[in-house]
Amino acid sequence: MPVNRRTALRGGAVAAASAALAATARPAFAASSADPLKKIVAGYRELQTGINRPSPERSAALKNLGRVAKSYYDSMTVSGNGPLWTDLPLGPGSDYTTSMYARLRAIAVDWGTPGGTLSGDPKVLDGIKKALELIYASQYNPQVGEIGNWYTYEIGVPYYLLHTLVTVADQLTAEELARYVSPVKRFVGNPNLRANNPKVVETGANRADKALISIVSGALTGDTAWIRTGIDAITDVAGGGAASVLAKLDRAAGDGFHADGSFIQHDTIPYPGHYGIVLLTALAGTIHVTEDTEYALTDDLKQKVYALVGDTFAPFVYAGALMEPVRGRMLSRQGETAHDIGHQLTVATLVLARSANGTVKAELSGLAAKWIKEGTYAPFLEIPDPERFAPGPDLVATPGIEFAQDMLAGPVRPTPIVATHRIFGQQDRMVHVTEGWSASLGVGSTRISRYESINGMNLHGWHVGDGVLYLFLPNAKGHYSDAYWPTVDPALLPGTTAKAGPPGPLAGTPLTTKAHVGGVRWDARHGAYAMDFVSEDGSLSARKSWFFTPAGVVCLGAGITDTSGQAVRTTIENRNLGENGRGTLLADARVVGDSAALHRPRWLHLDRVGGYVLLDNAEVTALREDRIGAWRDVDTGANTKGTTTPNTRRYQKLVIEHGAKPVDAKYAYAVLPGASVVGTVASALSWRVRANTADVQALRLWDNTLLANFYSAGTVDEVSVSGPASVALGRDSLAVSDPTQLQDSVRVTVRRRTVEVPLKDTFGATKVVPLR
Repeated sequence: MPVNRRTALRGGAVAAASAALAATARPAFAASSADPLKKIVAGYRELQTGINRPSPERSAALKNLGRVAKSYYDSMTVSGNGPLWTDLPLGPGSDYTTSMYARLRAIAVDWGTPGGTLSGDPKVLDGIKKALELIYASQYNPQVGEIGNWYTYEIGVPYYLLHTLVTVADQLTAEELARYVSPVKRFVGNPNLRANNPKVVETGANRADKALISIVSGALTGDTAWIRTGIDAITDVAGGGAASVLAKLDRAAGDGFHADGSFIQHDTIPYPGHYGIVLLTALAGTIHVTEDTEYALTDDLKQKVYALVGDTFAPFVYAGALMEPVRGRMLSRQGETAHDIGHQLTVATLVLARSANGTVKAELSGLAAKWIKEGTYAPFLEIPDPERFAPGPDLVATPGIEFAQDMLAGPVRPTPIVATHRIFGQQDRMVHVTEGWSASLGVGSTRISRYESINGMNLHGWHVGDGVLYLFLPNAKGHYSDAYWPTVDPALLPGTTAKAGPPGPLAGTPLTTKAHVGGVRWDARHGAYAMDFVSEDGSLSARKSWFFTPAGVVCLGAGITDTSGQAVRTTIENRNLGENGRGTLLADARVVGDSAALHRPRWLHLDRVGGYVLLDNAEVTALREDRIGAWRDVDTGANTKGTTTPNTRRYQKLVIEHGAKPVDAKYAYAVLPGASVVGTVASALSWRVRANTADVQALRLWDNTLLANFYSAGTVDEVSVSGPASVALGRDSLAVSDPTQLQDSVRVTVRRRTVEVPLKDTFGATKVVPLR
């Protein structure tokens, strides 16, 4: 398994001095030491090896870790000037340097962890020392130049190196520590700037990583000024706070956390599901290692960090996994499924809870307990294959198990599931949570990219931002983690309207030409979302709406027009049924075979998934097929590439056919997650479609609430608007948002009353206006 830039060995990080060595050598960085530098090193070591809390789960994880570490050690050669491993050649700018350090760290983890297979073995320690020298001399020293990805030199390798060094620090002289840290000093001496291009000011996760690297490096070498520089980098003291990782931006897009809870990296990519967690992990590590020292973060800063968990991350966690629309290109990584990154978030939260107090501690512990309890697809307390996923410095390993069990042994209550409908306008994302299922959308606009496909990743990402409706169901918690991305038909993602035929070349981070993307929140159980869609080549356009309710999602499309000549389809469903998956599909009470053209069906039902109601006269194609794909098909990155092992998964497709060159075509259907056959048939009483045109799409709920998306000035029922808007109207109040994020205000006339709703600088947020 190749090692990716942020992952190398799930079982670990680096190891603490073992119990055997502690009996013969006085630790230079003992946890009880009053020396703040020694406390930092001991604290960072603890994040790698944990707290030696015995349990069967810890023992099982260590056994699996030892198997991998021993295989690396047994195959390592430290004599002569050749490579440490024959499959990882030496050389300038080697693509294999990160993997070398990752394997060495794996050995160090096991050597330094009490109970590890290699724990305390003096021959292993000697091998680690010789490997450190060889790899320093040949691959990573102050004289090497950055060749290839800057990240390798400035973050990836420094982290792995520091993990190994804190493990064996007691066994190295001050001169040796300074020698091995010297290249880190060169590349991360100023964590505020990119070493290979000082004009680049570091932001977000990269800045937080470099801050923690500086703090630990300074502690190892006695460089207190470097420690302080790392602490100051968090709030960007040098830049007057402009790049502070804790600043809350109040605008659309832009790296960092935002006032509405959004998190962006690479300027236009919603990334709570990767870079945001990397950043949170670095902050959790910083708080942990500096606690009770003169370098500790202020209480105000710590409270800001604690608050991020519930505001930015928790809304997008389902069954312990991060939702796909906030994972960017990382969804294509074989070694970083949604559950893997969810484990990483869980451990970061556990680490933060250890330093928190009172209600904040209870809230953080409650969230972590909830994710552990619900994450049955990939149990948090089990690490069966350390080689499959490795979060590098990201705290998922034996320490995670120990911290979790320590927390669960106390009076903690898992946070209950609470119905939520939330719109994050500053990253063009939304989430709809019910007690039984959840949903989110993948969209793109003039502010947020359709997709990210860089560094050889997300190679089938053409349509992930074209209006994908992601559904998360309790009996299919592994749906998107189970080889979904290498096997799903990328041209038929649920919710999208797309053309048949070749998809064309991928761009890096393409924006669309349409600003109208966003919606309105009515209450915790209802909301509307709209997308003015245009294909990447500009030939296909459509107006698309989603209306969210407790029972399901009503999907409307209008103005579907295409000039390419290719067949145009809207995908209702493309469900991963697993390998050799089963499940009866009914159409109007009749069993559907593997392939069928359904003429104007009224409803469909897929066993163990839910129901689908067709709200207009649609021609539907139903197709059940086995699809084969390898992770290498979607990720060929130098340090992230997937395996070529073929995966076969069975899919159920439900597709509305619009034909070639449609003009103003439409669709209207409802998706009812978890619904029974009876519930599917009876759902028609839950809503009424009031409009479905290229100008306005609207739905009336059972209690007479109106949800409407206007693409221009217009009227539906008793509501008129002066311009584009998403509107929710109830008995006593009116909710309005501007999905274009371009207007100063919108004038709404309702029940013979006209109100001017100010929307300037609200960035898609909902404004509520009382009507009484």
